[in-house]
Amino acid sequence: MKNIIFFGDSLTAGYGLPAADSFPARIQEKLNAAHLPYRALNYGVSGETSAGGRQRLASVLARQAPDIFMLALGANDGLRGLPVRETVANLRTILAEVRRQFPTAQLLLAGLEVPFDLGPLGLPGLSRYAQEFGGLFRTLAEAEGAVSIPSLLAGVLGQPHLNLADRVHPNAAGQRLLAANVWAVLAPLLQVAA
Repeated sequence: MKNIIFFGDSLTAGYGLPAADSFPARIQEKLNAAHLPYRALNYGVSGETSAGGRQRLASVLARQAPDIFMLALGANDGLRGLPVRETVANLRTILAEVRRQFPTAQLLLAGLEVPFDLGPLGLPGLSRYAQEFGGLFRTLAEAEGAVSIPSLLAGVLGQPHLNLADRVHPNAAGQRLLAANVWAVLAPLLQVAA
């Protein structure tokens, strides 16, 4: 059995939902339906920043050897307005460490956006920050040889009916869309029709 590690924050953890509704659990359903010998392992921690993930990585890699490692961190960095260069440095370090320990593992990096309406009103440069933040993921994926998932939240961000009452975390239907966004990129790597 091969391992797919989903390493992320509350979006990965399935905040506010039963574990079976998280997108990694939905990916496992797709893997099972396709009779693929993979385990989808959910290592999502609500509230985690890229710095927190960097600190937590060693304990996760000591428990599970990834054949595929999907990194989905940075949303909390963006919501807190942390410097983009710090987020990039942390994500780069995580990807490099996985590659160092598991050189044959396939790396995926999930793209994220900062929703404009969650920033402080009237903050100068918010639009510029959101643009810079949103662009870091594809650039980093290219630089680090990771497969890019263009937008984890595509079709979900800003859609009230697909999010919990907090308007930040996907509901069960939203998590299904997250799974579809990931599967569209993951399935070809597994040589399965998406």
